[in-house]
Amino acid sequence: MRSNYYILPLLAAVVLFISIDNFYFGVSLLWTMKVSIVLYLVIFGLLPLIFHYSYDIQRKILFLNFVYWPRDINLSKPEEVGVVGARNFYLKTHQDVKIGAWQILPQSLLNSTIPMTDEDYEAVLSNAERPVFLYMHGNSGNRGSGHRVELYNLFQSLDYHVVCFDYRSYGDSDNVELSEYGVVADSKYVIEWLLKKVNGAAPVFIWGHSLGTGVSSHALALLAEEGINPAGLFLESPFNNIADELTEHPFARIFRHLPWFHWVIVEPFYNNNLRFESDKHITKIKCPVMILHAEDDGVVPFSLGEKLYNAASQYHGNDSNRIKMSRIDSSYGLGHKYICRYKELPNIIQTFVSQAFRNNTT
Repeated sequence: MRSNYYILPLLAAVVLFISIDNFYFGVSLLWTMKVSIVLYLVIFGLLPLIFHYSYDIQRKILFLNFVYWPRDINLSKPEEVGVVGARNFYLKTHQDVKIGAWQILPQSLLNSTIPMTDEDYEAVLSNAERPVFLYMHGNSGNRGSGHRVELYNLFQSLDYHVVCFDYRSYGDSDNVELSEYGVVADSKYVIEWLLKKVNGAAPVFIWGHSLGTGVSSHALALLAEEGINPAGLFLESPFNNIADELTEHPFARIFRHLPWFHWVIVEPFYNNNLRFESDKHITKIKCPVMILHAEDDGVVPFSLGEKLYNAASQYHGNDSNRIKMSRIDSSYGLGHKYICRYKELPNIIQTFVSQAFRNNTT
């Protein structure tokens, strides 16, 4: 059955021939055959070769930072997308990259006078009495995208502080060349900034979604080598490494059974250091990890989240206090983006936060 992928264009052409008027059948048949052959060569030959040799195309497909949504958002005004009690601010990394970010107050502070200056907001972080969540988004969009805002609002309703940001070339952050090293460096800087700002006043948790799971895992692995660890890490809809994600992605189905697939599609990412090998990075992470994955995820298959969980469990000795995974039934229809709507999610988060906090204080 897999060999059918080679002849799909030709079969489609045959179906078209049947409906053509008999008088023109011969001419139309020849013309359609030529068109089909050309399309076949373009789709299965020329386009893959262009992809193989173009680092810029590889980056664009991986990061999708050119997909800007919502289109008309003013990121300096988070209230326009339904985020209340928030400030917009910017950080300058060690690499001189400007990073756009939001800080969102917990529910309990919304009833008091909302601070007006950056200094007031930073003082709130320095004196935080509730957990602090740093959110790291996936590809496309920006920190104001709809499903992300839904999650911020959930954190806020749980009375947690929230900080979210856009990597380089996303949102209103500096338009700097994208790479795995670059987005990881941005994230590592923000994590360190937040940990220093909170300074142990409250536990800090990192939340990565989709591509953000690869970014956060890599950044935390680097920080762990320096003895810097947050209270815990949430990985929502994660993949184990970019090679498996490329192979299992729905867009790859028409190509992945072809004999040159790995050489044309997968190897260029690795050769250009676009690897996001979370299954390796997670073995270096010292803090507790919670993996959340929906069975009906159509972008990152559930099996890849399981592979990541198994890699971490095997390394850490299946320590249930270190590595956990929540499997979300497909009947909920939450897919890749909407685990934030899972009715059990608040309880999962609160239980994990409570256990991680106890482990850090014992």
